[in-house]
Amino acid sequence: MAATLPMTLASDGGVATADHFERPGFVRLTASDRPGVAQPVPERDIPPQPWGKILLGALVLFLGLMTAWEWQWRAFGAAPGYRNSDGAWAEQRRRINTGEGNKTVLIGSSRMLFDVQLPEWERATGERPIQLALEGTSPLPVLEDLADDPEFTGRLVMDTTPTSLFLGLSGRRASVVPYYHEQSPSQRSGHWLSRQFLEPWFAFYDPDFALPVVVRRQAWPDRPGLPRRILVRKLSVQEIDRNTYVWPKVVNDPAYLALVRRIWELQLALPQPTVDTAQKRQTLREALLGRVTAAVAKLRARGVRVVFIRPPSSGPWQAQEDRMTPRKDSWDLLLQRTGVSGIHFEDYPQLQGYLLPEWSHLGAADAKRFTTALAPLVARELAREEGGARATAAR
Repeated sequence: MAATLPMTLASDGGVATADHFERPGFVRLTASDRPGVAQPVPERDIPPQPWGKILLGALVLFLGLMTAWEWQWRAFGAAPGYRNSDGAWAEQRRRINTGEGNKTVLIGSSRMLFDVQLPEWERATGERPIQLALEGTSPLPVLEDLADDPEFTGRLVMDTTPTSLFLGLSGRRASVVPYYHEQSPSQRSGHWLSRQFLEPWFAFYDPDFALPVVVRRQAWPDRPGLPRRILVRKLSVQEIDRNTYVWPKVVNDPAYLALVRRIWELQLALPQPTVDTAQKRQTLREALLGRVTAAVAKLRARGVRVVFIRPPSSGPWQAQEDRMTPRKDSWDLLLQRTGVSGIHFEDYPQLQGYLLPEWSHLGAADAKRFTTALAPLVARELAREEGGARATAAR
């Protein structure tokens, strides 16, 4: 192999050789400075700087900005609270597979999550249920997951919000079921760290107050041809075991309540191509009813007792539900096909007359009263189911 000869190049007062290059005021080696020589890894001299002071300044700036952001949201009415994360749901779901499979479990959409208060349920029945409802999501994925889990042998109470269950229009949290089954150790540890060191202490840590979310929901110009919509704002406060209630600001702040109602009105007016005709709604409804019936049959075959409930709604929400999912074509069919007991708010005076500030969820105070009235009715239906099952088995 021929030896590589040193090469020297004089240029602008600098000298380049195969092994050394110096140029006053220039610190990076480049291919043009080393013609005929393989380009080495670039080297960059780091000039001496007051790094300690720079680090201290960056830390002070960070703490100042974080303090200002926290103060901003506390002044808005927020307080530290637990996040309604996939990890929080998985933590409660895991209880079924770690010795609590015989508990009462609540599933459904946001009405079950916001309207049923676990402390009041416990006071009324002596048992604190496991809360697995998910906002903006059909209960079907969770129902089918529990039906396939032989370790669940308790009692199931399911919210049947019409647009979620019978039209399948809401599925924003459906991925939480596979998340539970595939949750990695790092995800579990990250959830634990968040619960211990961030969520109980910082109001700004709520996903609704994240800077990208705040930026997206500014009054940007609408894109031509697209329907106007506004992102849903913070609606609820959650405790460590997913006991959840409507954020008091929704009830007590007229401007915020008006914004929430405006958001719902815009969402209710959005076109739904998948269910825009009676035929499409009927086809989808039949498919969903078939899935519910199959899942309930699995549950009851191993002794799980099931009760359906229809929580209250009012105003534009109830009007759309009555129009798109009439009771005779939804609730009545559900009870008929499954043979399950049901509690519809319209059938019980004690489940009516509550405040629904934004037409879909009960205010926090009314949710307590509603739960106190609902829990004994559910216990009665579950006992009736149990008695019927024993009578059937004795024949």
